[in-house]
Amino acid sequence: MQDCRVSLSFCSLAVWSKLASTLGPKFGLGRWELSLSIFPPSAVHVDSPPTIPTLTTSYAHGTSSKSLLFSTVGGSLQASAERFPDREAVVFLQDGVRKTFSQLQQDVDQAAAGLLALGLKRGDRLGMWGPNTYEWVLFQFASAKAGIILVSVNPAYQVQELEFALRKVGCNAIVCPTQFKTQKYCDMLRQICPEMDTAIPGSVKSARLPDLHTMIVTDSRQPGMYHLEDVMQAGSSQHMQQLEELQKKLSFDDPINIQFTSGTTGNPKGATLSHHNIVNNAYFIGMRLGYDWRSQVRVCLPVPMYHCFGSVGGGIVMATHGITLVCPSTGYDGRANLAAMESERCTFVYGTPTMYIDMLGQPDLAKFDLSSVEGGIMAGSPCPPEIVKKVISTMGIKEFVIAYGTTENSPVSFCGFPTDNLERKSETVGCIASHIEAKVVDPGSGQLVPLGISGELMIRGYCVMLEYWGDVAKTDECIAKDRWYKTGDIASLDKYGFCRIEGRIKDMIIRGGENIYPAEIEQFLHTHPKVQEAQIAHFKIPRYVTFVNDYPLTVSGKIQKNKLRVQTEKFLAL
Repeated sequence: MQDCRVSLSFCSLAVWSKLASTLGPKFGLGRWELSLSIFPPSAVHVDSPPTIPTLTTSYAHGTSSKSLLFSTVGGSLQASAERFPDREAVVFLQDGVRKTFSQLQQDVDQAAAGLLALGLKRGDRLGMWGPNTYEWVLFQFASAKAGIILVSVNPAYQVQELEFALRKVGCNAIVCPTQFKTQKYCDMLRQICPEMDTAIPGSVKSARLPDLHTMIVTDSRQPGMYHLEDVMQAGSSQHMQQLEELQKKLSFDDPINIQFTSGTTGNPKGATLSHHNIVNNAYFIGMRLGYDWRSQVRVCLPVPMYHCFGSVGGGIVMATHGITLVCPSTGYDGRANLAAMESERCTFVYGTPTMYIDMLGQPDLAKFDLSSVEGGIMAGSPCPPEIVKKVISTMGIKEFVIAYGTTENSPVSFCGFPTDNLERKSETVGCIASHIEAKVVDPGSGQLVPLGISGELMIRGYCVMLEYWGDVAKTDECIAKDRWYKTGDIASLDKYGFCRIEGRIKDMIIRGGENIYPAEIEQFLHTHPKVQEAQIAHFKIPRYVTFVNDYPLTVSGKIQKNKLRVQTEKFLAL
């Protein structure tokens, strides 16, 4: 029987189930008894929705018949360009930009050679600072092909935040537009680095940012800055040859992207991600959604590119699966999203809960033809079940899923299946992702909690970041020596490997000996259209209710609950 178990461990889920029903009687075992003996008690086979309950404790390992990839970001795009040369890769509706994979690859190669011609080299850091434009995607892939680490800079950063971020990671170059709406990017750079006004492009010497020497503007020419056209024309045949030779030296384990965390409790930290991190996460996101078998996937992408949701779930998924990205507008516009889904016949849509709430609230929502939209993803912050149900029923997006993750995990570690039932779609954050481990532990002792019991969620696997750039202490705080990453989220697992998130440990309120998580109350309030009243368990009814005009927010739009707590205590004189 031991030999039989070994051979069966390599079979597919369907084969396992079939063999269990036929071999069970032969060995004097019932069908399910044999099935459970075949499955390791921690493995959840996730090529398709799990139908056999395999977990016996709060530890899950997502197994797959698909191996991890060993591609670089540049190699992934190249493969899709060779496979789908004439397919649209990106569409930026507001700017009127459309690029096929072949055209995008040509631009990327030219820009990458140009960066090398400007003197940038493998391992240098290039900051991309601005809203969703073609240039964002262009430099995302050009920097990767040149072995340059892309630093995703929040387009809402002000001078102080920008200076901190650029100095923290030692940025050598930065790319930005002159301005967008009220954000005057070049003026803010000039406040930090007045030396640029008299400098030769590429030779800036900044007292406050000593590593920064190259600035690139994407629209109107500015003193001390290269223009995008200069970069695109700088690369000679020699630099193209240098670029080709470089591809043989790049490693998929090299750091290639630094994403800053929100910094709700302090300065942002630079989560450093490798090619291996983001290429595989993108590949398995796409596999979970069926991008490998769906024809002509067109994703409406309103989420910001500087965030993992946009850059990995959008940009890198585009490269690994050959899908088309449709960006409705440079800055978020709910009505533009609906118009884009209709006019471009999008088949999927991405968004945060706030974005979906906004789209659902558009007064002429019913006028838009969304019949092409098969599925969508909601992620980025806690997803209220009622909003998920409204998206499915009102917008008609049947194959809708929630994805959960963190920037430090590249980002997705749990994601639903498009065919999940409504309860799983709305009440969980999905099933463990391929080649990822998760466990739920007692925050105090670190011991595994029983299945279904809440504790701190921890993640291990290819997805865990390399480090927080230049911050060993912060890295060691969240990644143990055994490479388990501490999410700081309170969660529970079920026997099929699906996860429920209850809230953040740091947000937990203890009242009368009971643990209360703000997310739980917030989700309940969403069940009423006007939130006029709510019946909650008595110990969860707030003692004080205050009304405010706005909330203290991080630059990425997340509510800073620690600051909100301080403000409320001061207001109530507690």
